[in-house]
Amino acid sequence: MRDFVDGTAFNAEQGNRARKLFAAVVLAALDDAIADDKKYGNGPEQIARWARSRDGREVLSCAGIDPNERVVSGLMEFVAKGVRTSVALSREESERRNAALLAEAAEAA
Repeated sequence: MRDFVDGTAFNAEQGNRARKLFAAVVLAALDDAIADDKKYGNGPEQIARWARSRDGREVLSCAGIDPNERVVSGLMEFVAKGVRTSVALSREESERRNAALLAEAAEAA
């Protein structure tokens, strides 16, 4: 019984590692689309084309993301903002965004 539990835990850990690897591919695709948007102005269309392609849907699924149109529109909005993924995932950026939201809420009240 112990071997079964160890094997299951190992398989779950391998699955988590694979999911993280595919999530990194999604982040790289977003960064590429942002670079295309700055250079050519077609980043949101590029990420939408990729996300709707067979390979894009496969990568999104393997990353644990449901490849539906809501996700595609969210990816397009993210690329249109032009903030690189490394910056968007940083603590400073999230704190700045939260401060801006709190300032907006204070102004509205």
